Amino acid sequence: MVDFNASVQNVKSPSALAHVFLRTNNFTKMVDFYKEFLGGSAAFESDHICFISYDFEHHRIAIATIPDTTPKKANSCGLEHIAFTFDSLSDLALAYRQRKQLNMKPFWSVNHGPTTSIYYYDPDGNQIETQVDNFDTPEEATTYMLSEEFAVNPIGTDFDPEDLVARLESGESEASIKKRIDCGPRGTPDYILNPGK
Repeated sequence: MVDFNASVQNVKSPSALAHVFLRTNNFTKMVDFYKEFLGGSAAFESDHICFISYDFEHHRIAIATIPDTTPKKANSCGLEHIAFTFDSLSDLALAYRQRKQLNMKPFWSVNHGPTTSIYYYDPDGNQIETQVDNFDTPEEATTYMLSEEFAVNPIGTDFDPEDLVARLESGESEASIKKRIDCGPRGTPDYILNPGK
């Protein structure tokens, strides 16, 4: 039996992150974008709220139009981005090329070290990260994040996604491509300092 009155050392952690809810004044464009971007469909949709799923969860993204919602302020406090993981570097590259055909172009591609990531904006200016893990286990990624190499540059090294595709097409191994190229210390990128520009 659970002791609901036991003294707290650490709170009980959630078992998973279930969904993200986005408030918008641009409802139709946002719903259409996320359905297309995620290859998803609406579990429920009305003229003011939509629940989008692309996997086993009943919804991963909820979008609602709410009266008096103002446009996003790019430099305000709040959620910086939503990240979606792919199973392999080839899947990430395929997703990039498919989105490119749909005129969804990334604004930043970077090997962070723990992940190789490609970033996009949605119609409201929210950032979306598509990524693949560069290590086989979370423990290996954590070890890397505790390393001096990561401490010197926790942002990562930029790359051209077309170069990524070319390297994969040439037969280079995913493990080789996932290794971050050391570019030395790096400050905050312009993409973060001046979002949407």
